[in-house]
Amino acid sequence: MSKGSFWLAVAAYLVPTFPLGYFWHLVAFQERYERLAMYRPDVIIPFGLASMLIQAVVFAAAYPRLFDTAREGWWRGALGFFAVASVLSWSFTTLPVAAKFQMTSVPGFLTLETGFTLLQFAVVSPLIALAWRQRMVGE
Repeated sequence: MSKGSFWLAVAAYLVPTFPLGYFWHLVAFQERYERLAMYRPDVIIPFGLASMLIQAVVFAAAYPRLFDTAREGWWRGALGFFAVASVLSWSFTTLPVAAKFQMTSVPGFLTLETGFTLLQFAVVSPLIALAWRQRMVGE
C-alpha cells in the first residue's frame, strides 16, 4: 500500500466531506433540520470532524483491498466504492438515528440524510478511486 496514495485518499474523503456536511446541515437545510427538532442548538463541530477523519482513514485503507486500482479501470472502482460505501454509511449513520431519536418527521429526516449520503459519495468516490489508481511508469 502506497503511503502517498493512502494520504491522498484520506484527503479525497475529508476535504470535500467536511465543507459539504457543514453546508448541507448547517446552511442549506438548517431550517429543515431545525423543524425536525432532533439536533442540539450548539452542534459540536470537532466531534463531526473527528468522525469524518476516522471514516476517511478506514475508507482509504479499505479501498485498495476491495476495489481495482488499475489505471484504466479507476471508474469501475469508483462505482463499486460508491455502491458499497454509500449503503454502508447510510446504514450506520441514517437508519440508526431514525430508529432511536425523537424527531417530528422520520420520512423527512430519511429524505434529507439519504440525499446527503448520495451526494457525498458521488463526490468522494471518484476522488478516492483516482487517489488509488496505479501510476504510469515515469509519473
